[in-house]
Amino acid sequence: MSVEEVTQKFESVSVDNNAPKTVLNDDKSFEVKHPLNTKWTLWYTKPAVDKSESWSDLLRPVTSFNTVEEFWAIVKNIPEPHDLPLKSDYHVFRNDIRPEWEDSANEKGGKWSYHIRSKSSDIDELWLRTLLAVIGETIDEEDSQINGVVLSIRKGTSKFALWTKSEDQTEALTNIGARFKQVLKLGEEDKIEFIPHSSTGKNAQPTLTL
Repeated sequence: MSVEEVTQKFESVSVDNNAPKTVLNDDKSFEVKHPLNTKWTLWYTKPAVDKSESWSDLLRPVTSFNTVEEFWAIVKNIPEPHDLPLKSDYHVFRNDIRPEWEDSANEKGGKWSYHIRSKSSDIDELWLRTLLAVIGETIDEEDSQINGVVLSIRKGTSKFALWTKSEDQTEALTNIGARFKQVLKLGEEDKIEFIPHSSTGKNAQPTLTL
């Protein structure tokens, strides 16, 4: 899809003033709702048109949800990963956390990362599996280590990144990483890496590898 087509898709679940909303404002939309433990917000980073555009210009909140029904309504109305243009990103974060290293909830954390071929036929399924594990908190520890998840669409390879609030809770992070591998259906030969946000850069080295 083109950037314009993706933007039009988002209009059905977003608002014009950049303030996130839920997609089911009518209480009668579903007679029974299944609440999640946390409200989550979907963010989208569009590809830059020119070099003058800053990160804040490209990043926008699309919508928020706090029930299973709202989640599925969103999933059915936004582009699947394989339809996103190159250099765009999906982010799903706990509602009060921005998908930025500078956010106070992220600054002492890090991320588990895994790269996948951009044209892989599995990318849509793996993204959905990851979302379900994150919002259902089946992948997390009891103290809610996970802040959010990011899918970055790039030429050649795309990246799944699971963001955590801490970088030094080795046992908890290892447990989360092991579950992340299961969600992504990875084998022993497939490796994921954990890199603290404090050392993110071209020369950043992973502190954990599974």
